[in-house]
Amino acid sequence: MSSNTQTRTSKRQTKTGGEEKTPTDEYWDWVAVGLFLMVTVDLLTSLYAAETVGVAHESNPVMRYLLSQSVGVVVLAHLAAVVLVSYFFYALFEVLKRRSGYGRWSSIVLELYIGLFVVAGLFVFANNLAVVVLGGSLL
Repeated sequence: MSSNTQTRTSKRQTKTGGEEKTPTDEYWDWVAVGLFLMVTVDLLTSLYAAETVGVAHESNPVMRYLLSQSVGVVVLAHLAAVVLVSYFFYALFEVLKRRSGYGRWSSIVLELYIGLFVVAGLFVFANNLAVVVLGGSLL
């Protein structure tokens, strides 16, 4: 690894002695928010909606199938999703770091992509709440 790459990707000390976050650290924070919304909140609200209004109101056919299985199967499927999404983002971050670091355009595209991931998580949450409150999907 070149010293230039090491400088770009390593954490730097701030004036107060703490560590400054790298772009990757910041991106992982937002990926964690998206995963929390897409997995944890979706899992809990989907289970609640299925219990409240029934599995038939689930508009996602994969989730409808999973909800007809045991809770353990649903949880395992969500954990598998966390692993797959985490690996995808890890691979994406590594490719960007090796290519040229986080340049202006790659940062913008990555931030838009992560932003859409978080917005999708918020929509899934809102949709599950609509199923419980209104009795139907927003889709």
